Amino acid sequence: MSTPPPTGPLVTRAALATDLRTLGVEPGETLLVHSSLSSLGWVNGGPVAVVQALLDALGPAGTLVVPAQSGDLSDPSLWGAPPVPADWWEPIRATMPVYDPALTPTRGVGVIPETVRTWPGAVRSAHPQTSFAALGPGAAAVTDGHAPDCRLGERSPLARLEERGARVLLLGAGYDACTAFHLAEYRIPHRLEDAGRPGPAGWEHVTEVTISADRFDELGAAFERDTPVVRGRVGAAGARLFPLPGAVAYAQKWLPANRRPV
Repeated sequence: MSTPPPTGPLVTRAALATDLRTLGVEPGETLLVHSSLSSLGWVNGGPVAVVQALLDALGPAGTLVVPAQSGDLSDPSLWGAPPVPADWWEPIRATMPVYDPALTPTRGVGVIPETVRTWPGAVRSAHPQTSFAALGPGAAAVTDGHAPDCRLGERSPLARLEERGARVLLLGAGYDACTAFHLAEYRIPHRLEDAGRPGPAGWEHVTEVTISADRFDELGAAFERDTPVVRGRVGAAGARLFPLPGAVAYAQKWLPANRRPV
């Protein structure tokens, strides 16, 4: 049986860069991007072309930031996609590789962040589970100082992005992927949990703020209703562009009123 041809549309690096500029991406800005490659159409050059287009739109003075999470460096007893047998838990904990910013691949965030992570000159933050990768002159300032016991709070790149007045680009991704909302979770009543992971001296037990994307889609819809959000298309994908500080401030008010502490 022959493989059916791609359905398209055909998308190129130049077309993506033009669409990004038309949407409002500005040269020299700091941009946190959440993305879905498949939503863009048939991209000639795949994720490499997408990263090139983002860098074209941002220019040499701009900084591109992506989530580079590695959530598989976590307690196997909590895994659900897929779960593993209980008698595997201890062997997994004993043999799980320690986080290495240069080697540990991303997981669950798509192929575009993995492409950024491995891009020449990329810088990656130090948290073993919720790192960020960045390219551009502001990359080190955004990623430095990511505390090992602060996934997405005040000592994470999200707070540095807030300070820089960064914007968020949802590129074929929904508000459930918007990591900026997690920064708000640290500023409202919250619970703590044991975020186990491998460490140089063996399995580590680290106390972290409990985070969840539960109801982020509803939060995003409310934010978009009450706040100016630029909407458009990049390739075949729906895209949204908005200031990160405003999203965090809105979430700080919305979450306590609409969601129980997770």
